[in-house]
Amino acid sequence: MDAELIPLRKRITNNFKLCGFLIRSENSTYLAEQLLPFDADERDKWLTVITENLQGQKLATPHVERPALEKAINELNRVGLDEGETVFALIDAFTVPRYRYNTRIKKFEPDLTPRQLLSAPRMKSDYMQQRYAMLLQKTLRHDLFAPAVIQDGVGATAQAKKFKLQFAENLLATSTVREAVVLGLLTQLKEGKFYVEDPTGSIQLDLSGARFHAGFFCEGCFVLAEGNYSNGVLKVDGLGFPPAEPATSSRAFFGTANTWGGESTKLLKYSPRLQELERTNTETTIVFLSDVRLDLPVVVEKLRQLFVGYDSCPPQAIVLMGPFTASTRNHHELRQHLDALGGLAAGCEQLKKQTDLILVPSTEDPSAPNILPRAPIPECLAAGLLKAWPRTQLATNPCRLQYCTQQIVVCRLDLMAKFCRNTLHFPEDTSQIEQHFSRTIVCQGHLVPIHPIAMPVHWDYDPALWLYPLPDLIVMGDSCQSFSSTQHGCTVLNTGSFVKSKFAFKVYIPATRTIEDSEIPDDVE
Repeated sequence: MDAELIPLRKRITNNFKLCGFLIRSENSTYLAEQLLPFDADERDKWLTVITENLQGQKLATPHVERPALEKAINELNRVGLDEGETVFALIDAFTVPRYRYNTRIKKFEPDLTPRQLLSAPRMKSDYMQQRYAMLLQKTLRHDLFAPAVIQDGVGATAQAKKFKLQFAENLLATSTVREAVVLGLLTQLKEGKFYVEDPTGSIQLDLSGARFHAGFFCEGCFVLAEGNYSNGVLKVDGLGFPPAEPATSSRAFFGTANTWGGESTKLLKYSPRLQELERTNTETTIVFLSDVRLDLPVVVEKLRQLFVGYDSCPPQAIVLMGPFTASTRNHHELRQHLDALGGLAAGCEQLKKQTDLILVPSTEDPSAPNILPRAPIPECLAAGLLKAWPRTQLATNPCRLQYCTQQIVVCRLDLMAKFCRNTLHFPEDTSQIEQHFSRTIVCQGHLVPIHPIAMPVHWDYDPALWLYPLPDLIVMGDSCQSFSSTQHGCTVLNTGSFVKSKFAFKVYIPATRTIEDSEIPDDVE
């Protein structure tokens, strides 16, 4: 094998020089190892394609570094795919496209206004109005609210009761309305008094006799309040959420535009090539772990066993969610732990070549405030890890993953505890608590539908937290007990805590859209 590598390395070096590039010995060895399985003619062909790709990358210096080589090789693996199509991609929360609903044409249009962390004061209300507009348009399309269709002289109302959605200003302009239904923000404008608020005004609620539907009703979420309105107060008979909508129905109002994010201009959901790859790659898996405390020696040992075990069958990605250390702001300590994480995979060469290691920080990790979306761990702290495992990617919280045509949202947040603490009415059936959790975020179309005091968000980047259209998989890194639940074609998965659950983790199989429970037993050497 070495006898073949030496002349191939020399040929690579000479070929690069002819194209105006310089390559170090370790990088030429890496490229030679990638080309070795091919015969001589194929090697020349792929070497030409790689150098052409490098020329297209417009490198700042003639020296070809490892990342540029890996990018060129990844392009080879995309043979047969259109421009912008990728098998696997990590999407930064701060680059997620933003759309606004156009009521005139009844479609979403891209909002290209520059965004910033310190946004204008008007955005404090604007981002909530945009969320309301998103929920309103899908509610009005629902069978319960859509206008009756006359067929053969018989109205649809003869078979199903229809409701007319009222706005706050309509109710405020009259004294009494029976069977009023209002969509609005559940808020406490006066202490102890709850209101439902929409862009036209606010209505005080009397919840003394209300029947609560499934879910967590927290201040800051949008609700459908049904009841009798009299003298400025809506006596609520039933309180529910805006109806959920399958992703296939939602996407019709975006066209083929890429609402998910990434390099492609068109949504990859419709790519026949990626659909075929997704169907045939039956061995592909994605591994999720949360609460990965790198400052605990037992966790470090379990991670080493995990890496060694997966070296023979590398997954597409291993997603590690924080907090990576105890609640501390010692940046130097985190850097040491990340360096040690890179050393755990020493000897796992197949794993490091074929698997993306994705780090999703929690709100407790250093270097960013407790606001969503949260910036990734700085590269300066992960320099040692990036060198030891070049396919490491530092993700935002939340972040988005795209595997072939599948859309995956990953968020590290103890959201269940926030829901339980802030809900107006705790669900009576506690055995189905995970169903209430899943229904809340799916119907709200948002990752954190609670008051900003409980979980602040950057106003300009709120669309990064939207779950509309619904993704295929939502992965929550909540430290409560793990669970999975499917709502309207969207699977909500909670990984649980890696530390508290005896080192359990989740494995997602995209080809079959199934989730496997796994753990690292104590007797593994």
